[in-house]
Amino acid sequence: MDLKTVPWTDVFAELDERGSARIESVLTADESRAIADLYDDDSRFRSHVVMARHGFGRGEYKYFRYPLPDILAELRTALYARLAPQANKWNEAMGIAVRYPEEHAAFLERCHRAGQTRPTPLLLRYSTGDYNCLHQDLYGEHVFPLQVAFLLAEPGVDFTGGEFVLTEQRPRMQSRVEVVPLRLGDGVIFAVHHRPVRGARGVYRVKLRHGVSRLQSGRRHTVGVIFHDAA
Repeated sequence: MDLKTVPWTDVFAELDERGSARIESVLTADESRAIADLYDDDSRFRSHVVMARHGFGRGEYKYFRYPLPDILAELRTALYARLAPQANKWNEAMGIAVRYPEEHAAFLERCHRAGQTRPTPLLLRYSTGDYNCLHQDLYGEHVFPLQVAFLLAEPGVDFTGGEFVLTEQRPRMQSRVEVVPLRLGDGVIFAVHHRPVRGARGVYRVKLRHGVSRLQSGRRHTVGVIFHDAA
């Protein structure tokens, strides 16, 4: 895991401009494969969701239980510390009073006091023909406005298709679509719910949803790092 080489100034500028930003080669190939291989170890997870049963798309995912695997716990803690100032900046711009503490443990304590005690990091598996419908990961009153997904497979080698997709719903305008190209070990940071955009009359909010396009062949694993816990 390497966050030291990430050009954070550029990442935050891209987040402000697009609502998402790629961070390259954070996980090594070995780390990515090791996380993907956890999928078949049910002792690591608290629940298993088959998307088709709920109208979420096709494919499946599992929510990790506490304690999280070491690398995932370290990623969640380190990324939160980097992203909390950006989250506070966005809330201030949107006129939202909520502010986020510097350390993730303090934010989790806030979630847990409100009854949001179930861990939300998840491991997703897609096979040929699978896809994930556009959605938002909102699990309770306390929501951290950014999350991160890491690709654990190599496009063109392990799978084809299966692009990460974002849509942005702008007031009185047609929705904008963004496809984020990822390689093995890359992550994408993106808005969970909404983000601030500056217009002619000041700052307004736009809503974002994310999903995955249909897998044409192979198998694709992704790990999602969500910073708020679920009720």
